[in-house]
Amino acid sequence: MSLPEILAVAVALAMDAFAVSCATGCCLARVGLGHALRMAVVFGGLQSLMPLVGWGAGQAVHGFVQSVAPWLAFGLLAWVGGKMIWEAFHAKDECERADNTRGLRLMVLGVAVSIDALAVGFSLSLVQVSIWFPVLVIGLVTAGFTVLGLHLGCRMARASRLGMYAELLGGLVLIGIGIKVLTGLGAA
Repeated sequence: MSLPEILAVAVALAMDAFAVSCATGCCLARVGLGHALRMAVVFGGLQSLMPLVGWGAGQAVHGFVQSVAPWLAFGLLAWVGGKMIWEAFHAKDECERADNTRGLRLMVLGVAVSIDALAVGFSLSLVQVSIWFPVLVIGLVTAGFTVLGLHLGCRMARASRLGMYAELLGGLVLIGIGIKVLTGLGAA
């Protein structure tokens, strides 16, 4: 997998975190260093951990599914991408005044935005991609997008519209990569 492909996957996966960060930033009167660090570390860390777990699971079953691996990888990526596109067009709850950058709320949001990375890690294992560099890039990109989203959300009254386009783009990128894997163009 090439660096541009890894970056495309990382950006696509970071779109959920970006959208949640924008919404969270809208609810904060001011984004402080603590807000940004907590959210970036949790979102980036979980976004790195999930592909590792998925990749490990994929390695465990690779021998059993080798003949259907491209179809399975495509199916998972298309499902995640389709889910992101669907979510882009469906309204989310409005701002709550609780601080989403702390405690259990932050952890729940972190898992929610990174669960898609589990399927991506599984898919990468099926096409025999080394996981370590993609995991690092995914975590760093997510952390960066999280901080950016917090600050943009704090400054923009209608960040939910921006989040919709970000999720839509992320979903299309994942589906495109799935199609590339399915057609054999992703073989390294």
